[in-house]
Amino acid sequence: GSHDSFSYWVDEKSPVGPDQATAIKRLARISLVKKIMKKWSVTQNLTFKEQLEGGIRYFDLRVSSKPGEIGRETYFIHGLFGIKVWDGLKEINTFLEQHPKEVVFLDFNHFYAMDDSHHYFLINRIRSVFGSKLCPIECVEYVTLQYMWEKKHQVLIFYHYPLCQEYSFLWPGNKMPAPWANTTNVHKLLQFLETTLEERSRYGTFHVSQAILTPRVKTIARHLIRGLKNTLVHRNLPMILNWVKAQKPGVMGVNIITSDFVELVDFAATVIALNDLLLEEDESAT
Repeated sequence: GSHDSFSYWVDEKSPVGPDQATAIKRLARISLVKKIMKKWSVTQNLTFKEQLEGGIRYFDLRVSSKPGEIGRETYFIHGLFGIKVWDGLKEINTFLEQHPKEVVFLDFNHFYAMDDSHHYFLINRIRSVFGSKLCPIECVEYVTLQYMWEKKHQVLIFYHYPLCQEYSFLWPGNKMPAPWANTTNVHKLLQFLETTLEERSRYGTFHVSQAILTPRVKTIARHLIRGLKNTLVHRNLPMILNWVKAQKPGVMGVNIITSDFVELVDFAATVIALNDLLLEEDESAT
């Protein structure tokens, strides 16, 4: 999975998003501030299509309306506005049309400046773009690839908002817990990932291990021009990847792992390779 999956493009010309504090919005009237914000808002270099081609199958999505804009259009957002959600969904659907056995998880987990009418608009867009590819809520343990192929489903939507209860194809957010370490320290991050794996539900939900470091205000202040990638990600990715390599998938093991800048190391291939451990277990059992 990728963290803030849509953030490969953010619009410096747009107003600062409603996910930001008032003080930041005021500061952002200075054009240089938006350039710096971009360096810290972008957590991916690859488009949805490129991420899919690279093996990413879980997408972490934050969505907002544009205050003051007429209509109910929604955009991806991380500090600054990204592309229209509609355009991103179409790009993902094009890949799925070309690869009918591939399955993706779309996790809509943060919403800003949206009332129910925006949600109905977005949910209808989701339904219109994916149609019968959408997998209705089911017991998590039943949802194998074989099950998805038989039903011709390819998309699981997790929707962290009460309206999800009105739609059979929207899985509630509690089926996709994604505990967040909120630290700049890689050792604290790895300890947090270990602890949350020990605490995860044995059955009934998916589970995201967020293998990401989060800058604090003072981190940004000290390294304004360097940005997230050069300050936190580059230096710590090898250590994070070593943790990934040591994991086991399956019950009480890792399930979905997310990272920033997924192409910088062999992240996707390393996570995918963990599935071989499950195959080895099956073979030894038979």
